[in-house]
Amino acid sequence: MTGERTPDRSRVSPVLVAREDALALVERRWASARSGAGHLLLVAGEAGIGKTRMLHEAISALAAREAVVAASAFPSDSGAPGALLYSLAADLMRRGRVGEGRALEGVLLDERSDKDAPRRRRLLVAELALQVERVLGKHPTLLAVEDVHWADELSLDVLDRLATALPVTSTLMLATYRSDEVAPGSALRSWRARLLAQRRAEELRLARLEPSAIADVAEAIVGSRPDPAMLDLLVERSDGIPLHIEELLAAGSVDAVPETVADAVLARVRELATEERATLAAASVVGRSFDARTLAGALGETEASVLALLAPSVDRQLLVARQGGWAFDFRHALIRDAVYAGIPAARRRELHAAIAAAGSGMRPAVLSSHWEHAGRSEDAHRTALQAALEAARVSAHREAVECLRRAARTIDPEASIVERAALGARLGTELAAVDDNRAAAEELERSADLYRRAGDAVAAAELVPRLMAVRHLLGDGLEARISLARDALADLDGVRPRRQDLEAELLAAMAAAHMLDRRLEPAADLARRARALAPTGASGAALRSAIDTTLGSVLVFAGEGDEGWALLEAASTEAEQAGLEAEAARAHRMHASCASVLVEHERAERALTVGLPYTASVERWNDHHYLVAHLAHVRWAAGEWRESERQARLALAAGDGVTTRITALHVLGFLALGHGRGAEAAEHLHEALRLGERMGELQRVSPALWGLAELAAQRSEFEAAEELCRRGQRASAEVDDAAYLFPFVALGTRVLLAKRQLDEAASWVSDCSEALRRRAIPGTLPAVPHAEGLLRLAEGRTGEAATLLGEAAEGWRARRRFWEGSWAALDLAGCLVRSRRPSAAHSLASEVAAAAAAVGSGPLQSAAARIRAAGSGSPLSPRERAVAELVADGATNRQIAAALVLSVSTVAAHVEHILAKLGAARRAEIAAWVATERREGR
Repeated sequence: MTGERTPDRSRVSPVLVAREDALALVERRWASARSGAGHLLLVAGEAGIGKTRMLHEAISALAAREAVVAASAFPSDSGAPGALLYSLAADLMRRGRVGEGRALEGVLLDERSDKDAPRRRRLLVAELALQVERVLGKHPTLLAVEDVHWADELSLDVLDRLATALPVTSTLMLATYRSDEVAPGSALRSWRARLLAQRRAEELRLARLEPSAIADVAEAIVGSRPDPAMLDLLVERSDGIPLHIEELLAAGSVDAVPETVADAVLARVRELATEERATLAAASVVGRSFDARTLAGALGETEASVLALLAPSVDRQLLVARQGGWAFDFRHALIRDAVYAGIPAARRRELHAAIAAAGSGMRPAVLSSHWEHAGRSEDAHRTALQAALEAARVSAHREAVECLRRAARTIDPEASIVERAALGARLGTELAAVDDNRAAAEELERSADLYRRAGDAVAAAELVPRLMAVRHLLGDGLEARISLARDALADLDGVRPRRQDLEAELLAAMAAAHMLDRRLEPAADLARRARALAPTGASGAALRSAIDTTLGSVLVFAGEGDEGWALLEAASTEAEQAGLEAEAARAHRMHASCASVLVEHERAERALTVGLPYTASVERWNDHHYLVAHLAHVRWAAGEWRESERQARLALAAGDGVTTRITALHVLGFLALGHGRGAEAAEHLHEALRLGERMGELQRVSPALWGLAELAAQRSEFEAAEELCRRGQRASAEVDDAAYLFPFVALGTRVLLAKRQLDEAASWVSDCSEALRRRAIPGTLPAVPHAEGLLRLAEGRTGEAATLLGEAAEGWRARRRFWEGSWAALDLAGCLVRSRRPSAAHSLASEVAAAAAAVGSGPLQSAAARIRAAGSGSPLSPRERAVAELVADGATNRQIAAALVLSVSTVAAHVEHILAKLGAARRAEIAAWVATERREGR
């Protein structure tokens, strides 16, 4: 490629370069779909990387026209619930499937009477997904969804639901998105992560082109390969992005490659006639896609004249015609952006106003955006409020936030204080729903202050429970949160008629705040006061359910189990019967999680058996995944470690909530600890601790502290283990807690005794046992004889120790606590060795070893092997006997090293010494010797 040339600006690369593997993957997935195994394939990459081109290539190569349906999202869609689905409906009608398109639109436009917005949204998502499934039908279909990074959250939820159904259909869904748009906290990020983690989707990432592929593209476009200088310029200025290469080549020459893609696009636009440029500019204001009718209305032209003026842009590949030539897309969003950026600001405002005035069929969210860009604040504000109502109707919180922020930007400067307060309250509520808690707090605080300035104490007080919840998530202390409710109650003193319902709501919020801070007595008192004021009948059902759930949870932690469990069971049942989905889900969540933590595992399993299917049926996924994490915890406690890990990883992959993540990380940390994978345990537990400390709640912090203390003890890092135990004990003592204290009691005793601090251990046991006995929570009480038995054993009082440790082992076994029960049994076996009862010790240690082997617990196996060796009186040292026991169990040197926390070379040396001492030549002879020792009880 040398010398001057006039570029053929009407052409793009006639071949798709360096994407053969990607197309082959799509072809394989299409073949599977045609055979009845549908699939979702996400196509990801930077802007201009070739996602759209590959999508169209796949459609052309694989599917007949009648087997394709398509939908696209656009930047303006983020504020319009269901916009992507409206696009799908329009595509169906363009393809002659008018009835199906109108049916889909009808579902979107249906005004549902249900006042419960989350339930209304859930039912809408289900109905929309069912309607799309009907569209896809039983015949092989390629569903092409473009630019889902701009998709609204309602549409993403429908695609999420469809992804679950695809494997039993004949549909291949190809969905493209910009990888650089997956921002933290965005709906797309969580949607993508959820689909990939649950293996309901596969991702194909398109990479930038290498220099050789860039040369191939250039050759395909101009007919010859670029010389080295030209190729260097293309590599530098295109960054290996195919669209950039095409635009640079179309606009430049060997001596004049444009500096940027925008320069390249504008150079081609300047070649158009004046009226053609003006028409293309107006089209860029409409958006990435537009139709001739809307554009003609905005420009005051006939459709025929607009079509004629757009034709040169189609010829130059700036636009792509569709729908029989009366609708158009910019060939790429970057081209549209470049054209739009080149319009003078004043002309841009005029065009936005004209398009809004002509857009009678536009959704309110799109209209409000045009009016705002036009500088027409009054119209922008009015339509933004309409759009926010439309979004709120289906719990489209992110879309509502965007619209309400636009309404706030465009509100009349002369608007009243009350108008501003009402808008801020709505915005704060929606911000809280999308977890933008800092912004939510600012809006709610500002609105409450405005209401107070306006003399409306009731409206200000109504915002306080929401504000307290948000301030909790931001880490505010208890006193700061409850002072908000106290001030609101004081403001309500003079209000007549008295608002007892609002007083009850504020007291309930204070009770919940105290519960989260584990201040149990004041929490119970506040909850009882709230119950006394709560309205009777249907109007107060939701509030009464919330109060009973809080009070029940408080009582079971306070040791008043009979009343507490009864309240929790009744709260979930009554809320379900009243159709209060959110309240019922919370009651199930609290019932099961309280039972899980309080070592009431049979009750927890019963509650989970009811709560998991209920929360799934009403699609309360945050509550559902939290329950899955607690199911993992119950399975871990019971020694069902394989199933526990499966459930914990499922909760971690599927759940977005921080409490779900913390609980799942606790379980995974405990499992790694039990398996002897110290580094993995530390990673999980440190992350859980970091997240828990950010929340400042005992129940989020204490389990991680215990796991890390146990890990330090395993590593003989007794100073660190003691400090972690004492930190856990102090945290519980601050709130008179026993539920989170009990795991530390025996562990702390063991650590202090390992440090030969008998007096300190005695003081530790006394203090902790007093706290456990005072609360008298049944599931925590075996920790008392366990710790006291260890103390008596250290004092040489083996008879008392055996009794106490036997009581502890039986107590833990009855409570289905595998870890604590195993250690109590091993402690008892050690006591039996010292009591010169080696046969009983050997039998008990072997029983624990067998159970430990079944779950793969190296630390337990190692401890059991040491006890069996200590009681054998064999020619082997305790360490050698431990190695021999594991050899007899069939373990390799590497497995023995992991179990005993030794190097492989050290284990090999021990095996050689054992062979020498026993006069043996093979490992089988070691196993035979161990079998004899076992039979004889040595």
